[in-house]
Amino acid sequence: MSRRPIVLLPEALRNQIAAGEVVERPSSVVKELAENSLDAGARRVDVELARGGLALIAVQDDGGGVPPGELALAVTRHATSKIASAADLWRIATFGFRGEALPSIASVSLLRMTSRFPGEAEARFVEVENGRLRDEGPAALAAGTRVEVRGLFQSVPARLKFLRSEATEARRCQDILMRMSLARPDVAFSLTLDGRESFLLPPGQELADRLARFWPPAVCQGLRPFDLDLGGARAHGLAGDPTTAQGRGERILCFVNGRAVQDRLLTRAARNAYQGRLLTSEFPQLALFLDLPPDEVDVNVHPAKLEVRFRDEGAIFSLVRRALLQALEAMAPTALFAAPPPEPREAAPAPAQRALPVEPPKFASYREFRSSYGAAPAPVEREDAFPPSASPPPCFQVSSAASAPVSLGDSGLVYLGQAADTYLVLRTPDGLALLDQHAAHERVLFENMRAGRTRGESQPLAVALELDLHPAEAELLEEIGPDLRRLGFGFRDAGAGRLALTAVPPGLDAGKALEYFRAAVSGQSRNLAGLWTMLSCRSAIKAGDVLARDEALALLDAWLECPERDYCPHGRPALVAFTSADLEKLFKRK
Repeated sequence: MSRRPIVLLPEALRNQIAAGEVVERPSSVVKELAENSLDAGARRVDVELARGGLALIAVQDDGGGVPPGELALAVTRHATSKIASAADLWRIATFGFRGEALPSIASVSLLRMTSRFPGEAEARFVEVENGRLRDEGPAALAAGTRVEVRGLFQSVPARLKFLRSEATEARRCQDILMRMSLARPDVAFSLTLDGRESFLLPPGQELADRLARFWPPAVCQGLRPFDLDLGGARAHGLAGDPTTAQGRGERILCFVNGRAVQDRLLTRAARNAYQGRLLTSEFPQLALFLDLPPDEVDVNVHPAKLEVRFRDEGAIFSLVRRALLQALEAMAPTALFAAPPPEPREAAPAPAQRALPVEPPKFASYREFRSSYGAAPAPVEREDAFPPSASPPPCFQVSSAASAPVSLGDSGLVYLGQAADTYLVLRTPDGLALLDQHAAHERVLFENMRAGRTRGESQPLAVALELDLHPAEAELLEEIGPDLRRLGFGFRDAGAGRLALTAVPPGLDAGKALEYFRAAVSGQSRNLAGLWTMLSCRSAIKAGDVLARDEALALLDAWLECPERDYCPHGRPALVAFTSADLEKLFKRK
């Protein structure tokens, strides 16, 4: 391979290389031009696209405009009115500041910018094609600025190969404009695709009303506002109900000082707040707005300004998490009829545990229980939905250990019975609720472990169980061994790559304990919380287990004392509540 000499690249080539960092696709152009409109004080931004933005991108606003003498300078690289010194980089209050967007766009398209500055008799235009000034002069425009971009990437066909279909590129443009409209509900936005109006958003809308234009009603109905101000930083917005979670994170929208960003810290804080309420494969819906002093955030990180860096990441993480927790606690099903559960704490007192059925229930069936407590009252004649000769399907069977409902203290709940040998039926002050007995028992056991009730307690085995350990399992055991011992496992090295299991947690038989231990050392759980979750799941009563009344009441009493009781440790809902309005809707009474 022959060596080429080091040379200075031509200006046109330099501009096209730089444009690749700022202008990736049509949506990048829409973003940069709309941000310029907002920086100019626009109260209305209209966007028009043809062929997904490849044939035409037009952005028109009613902002302050550009003075005639500065139009040509506006399409020159590193020319801007938004900063003047290095110190300004730490006080950025505008979307743009680098002076790269317009020249980058103009280097890979035909760009025509028309603007009328207040007080001028007429508007002026400037036209640039592939980085070269082609024409300028007077033009007709009532006010503001209009920028037209035609033939995007026609001069660099290689870039066109990496674009998606025209419909996909149009959706990306719509998504960009949607995010910008959420950050500025005081501004009117419109989008026209190939001559058809896609949306028209009036100014002065509430955030929830704007989201309703883009998100389905089932999601928007579950949104709850949150607002928390700490130390001069404010986190506010709308959080989605965990029951409407989805399999992708496309509806986690984060904004920092009005700028749409893709920030891992904010996403991680949101996921942490929803932890225990969602499955690991689920994502919440969220519109998060973070307002903080400009010198507390660095936006000069990414060429497209999609990423930011915070001065105090720990404080921001805590602020976002606490703000979201406030909304989530208000959305919890039990918040409708009971006092809020206690805050989770590492060393909190253990919830009351009254003979919870880790072993099989004392009575195999409802009939056996009733025979122990006396004969059932004579049946009342009535028309039954099921003929006397046929037993109801299991899903319709509701058993109760006594004919009278049982009130659960000050909670406002009344226990009615067990449905399908899986769900505890509860009457609430305003309707009905079903409690998943397995999920509820999981939560009780998990909180007992987290509170330290089972730490150090173990059940010795008469005969130690030996198992072979793979080298990777032995390495992991060194890491999680202390956690396993705190859970109640006892073990020792048996030599020759083998391990002897000498004790197991209380209430867990040797077979299940060995299965659980093997799962732990195989890497299914990498931390103590994961171990608690796995053990509580395998120890809890199962769906299909018949509960006598005293067993059900003991479970309910312990569950009501748990923090985060509305969800099992995996994130599945433990309780589903129906208000009287919900029931009327189900029966089409309203």
